[in-house]
Amino acid sequence: MSMIKGHWQLIVIVTLVFALWHTPVVLPLKILVVFLHELSHAIVVVVTGGSVESFTISPRQGGLVTARGGNRFLSLSAGYLGSLALGMGLLFIALRTHWDRAMLGGFGAVMLLVTLLYIREPFAMLFCGVVGAGMLAMAWYLSRPICDLFLRIMGLTSMIYVPYDIFDDTIRRSGIRSDAYMLAEEFGGTTMLWGGVWLILSFLSIFLCLKYFLGHDSNLRFGQSSS
Repeated sequence: MSMIKGHWQLIVIVTLVFALWHTPVVLPLKILVVFLHELSHAIVVVVTGGSVESFTISPRQGGLVTARGGNRFLSLSAGYLGSLALGMGLLFIALRTHWDRAMLGGFGAVMLLVTLLYIREPFAMLFCGVVGAGMLAMAWYLSRPICDLFLRIMGLTSMIYVPYDIFDDTIRRSGIRSDAYMLAEEFGGTTMLWGGVWLILSFLSIFLCLKYFLGHDSNLRFGQSSS
């Protein structure tokens, strides 16, 4: 009972995301997680010495980063697990810090920068431009608790979407050309093997995140200062 009382807001968010999962309401959040997925690929490519040639996402929850160089094993592995890590990072900042407005504004700025540097497809430019600008506006004009709430929704949606996507892309439909399929082609093993490893790691990461980030009471108080 104390668990429900101390975290009822997070429970409501998760329940609503699940209830609305197949509706247009959650679709922008799903596409945002796809952006995190592709961003994770791009970050690892750059960090391991490569360069990003193009970056795109689609309204059908697909995405593609075209890159040159970098560590292929790490960059292929980064999509699902990296987007999960970014989502958990957003949740951590929301739950454990007062950096909500700075984080939301910084994330919006990253979306706009990626759009300017790498995105040329109309839908991806429109989505990332509007969402990025919207996040900057929210960080500038809205209170810290509202920004905190938005970070929580993003983080929790990533934690729901990533394991589902891993299962769907690598186990249920193991024949499609997913990250795990390409990893198996280039480094051995099977699509289901890599997908299974990623699925186990994702569940373990989510368990540890919830265990160490939540605390006794995670509920927002909307009457608090917006500073």
